[in-house]
Amino acid sequence: MTTTFITGANKSLGYETARRLIDAGHTVIVGARDPERGQAAADALGARFVRIDVTDDASVAAAAEDVRAHEGGIDVLVNNAGVLGTHNPADEITADDAAAVFDVNVVGIVRVTHAFLPLLRTSSNPVVVNVSSGMGSFAATHDPARVESRFAAPLYTASKAAVTMLTTQYAKSWPDVKVNAADPGYTATDFNGHSGTQTVTEGTDAIVELATLGADGPTGVFRDRHGELAW
Repeated sequence: MTTTFITGANKSLGYETARRLIDAGHTVIVGARDPERGQAAADALGARFVRIDVTDDASVAAAAEDVRAHEGGIDVLVNNAGVLGTHNPADEITADDAAAVFDVNVVGIVRVTHAFLPLLRTSSNPVVVNVSSGMGSFAATHDPARVESRFAAPLYTASKAAVTMLTTQYAKSWPDVKVNAADPGYTATDFNGHSGTQTVTEGTDAIVELATLGADGPTGVFRDRHGELAW
């Protein structure tokens, strides 16, 4: 049985990822910051809920200890929790705005991965999936044919570029763990006021694919539902 922990799993991409992985036979642990929403999501899915605030060291440590005590270890970690950040124009963005976005989207991944790595290493096939974005791709955001080139979101895009680089560096550092990045694509979620052109199921295709890799699967790759993406 494959045991999977997902951050930000109470709604949207995280919830749909949990649902699909449960359907695929995974034992899923729903991680979320809000205890009421997290427990409601877990109850609806038939999963276990563990509270986790990816911006808080003590919360992350407590979540890892909870999983160690109950499940003993995990096979898959999906770092899904993320924020868009301020909608202010670039000339109004402050250092505090930047710190808030990076603390969730980048430092949060470091916190959670660091705390859960010993649990992952109990598995014979440990897998980490970092939910990044085509908005963090230099190639996509400079290609006028792609939707990513039509938006300016300095902090979100910079944070997701950092997520993708962090993914490749973790993959190089840990040959015993598969670490990959997924781009959901332009998916209808709260992030974009549900204006995205993909369904939430389509948006989780790459996440689910990377979360279900076999022992011979790749590491250090960046994929969307159509295949590998340019950096």
